[in-house]
Amino acid sequence: MQDSGIQVLFQGNNFLRTLQGLGVTIGISILSVIISLILGTLFGIIMTSRSKAVRFLSRAYLEFIRVMPQLVLLFLVYFGLARNFDINISGELSAIIVFSLWGTAEMGDLVRGAITSLPKHQFESGQALGLSQRQLYLYIIIPQVLRRLLPQAINLITRMIKTTSLIVLIGVIEVVKVGQQIIDSNRLSIPSAAFWIYGCILLLYFAVCFPISKLSSYLETIWKE
Repeated sequence: MQDSGIQVLFQGNNFLRTLQGLGVTIGISILSVIISLILGTLFGIIMTSRSKAVRFLSRAYLEFIRVMPQLVLLFLVYFGLARNFDINISGELSAIIVFSLWGTAEMGDLVRGAITSLPKHQFESGQALGLSQRQLYLYIIIPQVLRRLLPQAINLITRMIKTTSLIVLIGVIEVVKVGQQIIDSNRLSIPSAAFWIYGCILLLYFAVCFPISKLSSYLETIWKE
């Protein structure tokens, strides 16, 4: 009698390996998100500069990152830098660099949109009170921007987590790669293993992303009150 595909998950240490792969995915995602939130906020403020040159350069960076597929950027950083500049860079670091560049650009545009949507009198009132530019943004602008920014930022975070599945193509042993290894090792004995393994991976991604989405709804409710 042929083994059921779901049994593959619990043979040996397969499920533990899958969770370890998920840990790699989460680790890369967390670092990329933190870097993107910090640099993206600064980049968004820079994008509102009165200097035409600064706005042009920031817009050029945004459009380049937005148009370029993340997979191409991963290959460019991981394979291109290694071969052309003799730089030894790991797949994990390549992923963090690429997702941080992407997240910074997208987050910056969200911050720019949130800042420019604020009424002008918010800026004028702060300046009238004698606040410095730093104090103006720290105490008046950024707290208001956070409320407008939250839903889009949460959406970006979940997109970044899901897009980390691309790093399997540069050899990073994350959750999808582990799943492929388990499937390949059981391809002949248990042909239906792929359905159960990828189904498990789907549920793991859902388990990570769903609470983040619910947190967004919860925070919006609190702020409205």
